[in-house]
Amino acid sequence: MRRATARRNQGACMILNLRIGNWMSFREEAEFTLLASSERQHGDRVPRVEALQKRVLPIAAIYGGNASGKTNLFRALHALQTLVVQGVAIDAPIRVEPFRLDAQATQAPCRFAIEVLIDERVWDYRVACTRQAIVEESLTIVTRSSTRTLFTREGDRITLGEGIEGDRNGLEFFAKGTRSNQLFVTNSVSQKVEAFRPFYDWMRDQLVLIAPDSRFAPFEQLIDRQGPYQHVMPSALERLDTGIVNLDSEPVELTSLGLPKPLIDELASKVKPNEAVRLVLGETQDRIIIRRDGQGDLKAERLVSFHRGSDGGQVRFDLRHESDGSQRAIDLLPAFMTLQSRPVTLVIDELDRSLHTQLTRLLITEFLGTCTKTTRSQLLFTTHDVQLMDQHLLRRDEMWLVERDRHGASSLVSFSEFNEDNRYDKDIRKAYLQGRMGGVPHLRPWTTPASPNSEARP
Repeated sequence: MRRATARRNQGACMILNLRIGNWMSFREEAEFTLLASSERQHGDRVPRVEALQKRVLPIAAIYGGNASGKTNLFRALHALQTLVVQGVAIDAPIRVEPFRLDAQATQAPCRFAIEVLIDERVWDYRVACTRQAIVEESLTIVTRSSTRTLFTREGDRITLGEGIEGDRNGLEFFAKGTRSNQLFVTNSVSQKVEAFRPFYDWMRDQLVLIAPDSRFAPFEQLIDRQGPYQHVMPSALERLDTGIVNLDSEPVELTSLGLPKPLIDELASKVKPNEAVRLVLGETQDRIIIRRDGQGDLKAERLVSFHRGSDGGQVRFDLRHESDGSQRAIDLLPAFMTLQSRPVTLVIDELDRSLHTQLTRLLITEFLGTCTKTTRSQLLFTTHDVQLMDQHLLRRDEMWLVERDRHGASSLVSFSEFNEDNRYDKDIRKAYLQGRMGGVPHLRPWTTPASPNSEARP
């Protein structure tokens, strides 16, 4: 991959803090912060926000045993993004999942709070909701010298703050028309109110979430023959030892894919002009690129790969013939290239899925090689790969653990809090695998019940 020597700070964005409570396995409030601690390790690649006099981490790895709650942290961001960007239909339930192992918690609201750096200002957004209604909502802008509350909400009562700018009368009118299951932020932006637009745009355009089974993923310009990725993708795939020397696409009739009408309608709403998305077909695992042509019609193309034949020519392969690791690399590379081309926060659940540890490390190293004190992109990921648990690669405050207690509740803790086992000269992988830091599965010996006809052994 090419190293970006400079990235524009226009529209700069980074997550500073995320707090969730009563969400899936997180019964009590859990805080995930990207504000750097006082440690100096790898300080040359940690961005500094002069306006706030703070340093913000460009990367974070989240560890934990199976079913510990790592993915639930990812799902919290996805739920919040969906709630803000897509909203909720009239009379439809809000898609939230409270902690289910406590009867009182199931009736209490789920809570989300996120602080985001947008153009050197902090946007502090908070929301609490049940499946039926928005209970609380607020938005505040924080700078080094001031705090401006844009609005607060308790139930259906929305109060505009002194910090609001623009048409207050119009906002008060929209506040009265905001449904109980609808966010005021979402309703206002849909009415072309600009006061909350920077936060909404960040949620929609600069928070990029990739799950292991993501149906859609950003593929803009991936196979555009005049696009910036045309030569980068093949060379990157060669560097990752996939054997692929080229990627291309073949036109395919959208109607021939056998897609259900609801999915086609979803594509019609998601694919905008000059954009493309990737669709993964379940049975064949074909990667289908959906884009709009000059007339605004949806067009489909099947992604294919090429390998070097014994005669030196290129041999065509369907992607289903590629290894799981090669398919995963093809899925992830556009997102990593986006990290180097514009400021985004990229969040990947199970980054190491189907990838060799050296390949995963290379992807991370390439990204970190582009980070400076002025860049504003972030990479957050969950992983089981303990080979990445290396202080030569990551700082202690860039590594986190999720652990589930005996009551089924998850908690979140930074490696930097384990002072005894986390000195610079300490092998933290050993401490982690020995269970001294938590975040590992509590396994029991596997036993096979004796057969009814078997004789007892002495």
